[in-house]
Amino acid sequence: MTSQATIGIIGGSGLYKMDALTDIEEVRVNTPFGEPSDALIVGTLEGTRVAFLARHGRNHTLMPSELPFRANIYAMKQLGVQYLISASAVGSLRESAKPLDMVVPDQFIDRTKNRISTFFGEGIVAHIAFGDPICHALAKVVADAATSLNLPDVTLHRGGTYVCMEGPAFSTKAESNLYRSWGATIIGMTNLPEAKLAREAEIAYATLALVTDYDCWHPDHDSVTVEMVIGNLQKNAKNAQAVIRAAVRSLATQPPASEAHDALKYAVITPLDKAPAATLEKLDLLLKKYR
Repeated sequence: MTSQATIGIIGGSGLYKMDALTDIEEVRVNTPFGEPSDALIVGTLEGTRVAFLARHGRNHTLMPSELPFRANIYAMKQLGVQYLISASAVGSLRESAKPLDMVVPDQFIDRTKNRISTFFGEGIVAHIAFGDPICHALAKVVADAATSLNLPDVTLHRGGTYVCMEGPAFSTKAESNLYRSWGATIIGMTNLPEAKLAREAEIAYATLALVTDYDCWHPDHDSVTVEMVIGNLQKNAKNAQAVIRAAVRSLATQPPASEAHDALKYAVITPLDKAPAATLEKLDLLLKKYR
């Protein structure tokens, strides 16, 4: 067995493991940004080695604002991941995106407060292009995989805007209606820092968003509660695993080209021969092909 994998999976609330993984090894990774949320589980899925990480820890012990986002993405990079699928529980801001539906968003709005979402600083400045924050090629693979399964009671929504809020409290009604007025589709607490860091790490990134509730805006539904969310999480987790398996099968046979794989080519502003040695060493995994 090898602890390298070209495909990574981050499991959100309710998805703490991939049942179909075989030949499993638990990999503890040390990064320059600390330890990831949990050990990474590297195993074989649909004949392909993949790396799985429980975003909140396998026992859900980390709040969204406590997540070691940099360590999580850097650890995936260390294992050789080139394509990263993020499965995430979300609330819906649209009548059409009902609980148990799936959304593969293509845009984000940042409503977080104090989360570090860059690897750079300490003498090296980089500005990635982020107008299209999701890898469209990978998003298509994920969406096509979901469509191919014809899951009962599940509608797939291609595209949409994900509002990333701070949490851990859910939205007020005023906030929920504000986000609806912006045209947003879904709301969650985790994916935007991941997307930014994955782009800096030149990893193709896409979100498989799993709708658990209507947030609190819907006049005919009770305000979102933890009980409501947990009930739908269990159903969503089973569906998500099926979609991820189909996506991995497709990626293994025909991995798409992704602009994300060269995202730093014109992003680093600091001349690397003038950069601090300690920072160069810290970011060597990201910058070595440009030195």
